[in-house]
Amino acid sequence: MGGARILTDPTFDAPGGKYSFGPGTGSTKTAGPAVALEDLGRIDAVLLSHDQHEDNLDVRGREALAVAGQVLTTTAAERRLGGNAVGLRPWESARVSTPGGDTVTVMATPAQHGHPLVAPLSGPAIGFVLEWPGQAHGSFYVSGDTVWFPRLAEIAERRDVGTGMLHFGGVRFPISGPLRYTMNAAEGLRLATALDLRTVVPIHFEDWSHFREPQGRIVETFADAGKEDLLRWPRRGEAIELDV
Repeated sequence: MGGARILTDPTFDAPGGKYSFGPGTGSTKTAGPAVALEDLGRIDAVLLSHDQHEDNLDVRGREALAVAGQVLTTTAAERRLGGNAVGLRPWESARVSTPGGDTVTVMATPAQHGHPLVAPLSGPAIGFVLEWPGQAHGSFYVSGDTVWFPRLAEIAERRDVGTGMLHFGGVRFPISGPLRYTMNAAEGLRLATALDLRTVVPIHFEDWSHFREPQGRIVETFADAGKEDLLRWPRRGEAIELDV
């Protein structure tokens, strides 16, 4: 991104591990990383939407924090992690600098990690808007774990966003019934429409047993709205180029 090498919500544990996210919630990791942590090379920054759930930060993922230039995250995570962690509240900004002198500005955005009845249990999370010189099609947005809620529309009032890397999955657990913790396909479409995105990169919908909506559901939902052409799918272990 603008010369910076940035990692989001790192998980590098091997598959098969079982994790508890709190009473009555948990998941099994079904796939390991496509690229090993030691093969990533320089990491200028980690964008960590929150630190309290292993599907966003597992055991080996924490090792990535130590080798990054800095970690941008919630203020609660900053207190827990210490070290190179920098806590941001929504609309606060920080700069990511590279050894080559490039600079990316990162603004924290609101996120609500679940329906209002369960969000206090899942804890705080944030998203991020990235800006750097030479962007041709607006800012780059990383949603973090969130459901749709009205404050997300405020992002469009503050920034012209062109590309969104959105966390899907429609996460639910039996203990909380139909209440979700991340966006389903319909909410992802609603967010893409509210921000008038020209490109959507779906992530956070596979490789863990607690994800409820697969790729096909996202495709179907966007296609029904005539917006399937917005979707750009990342491929495991491969680079994709985005026109930003």
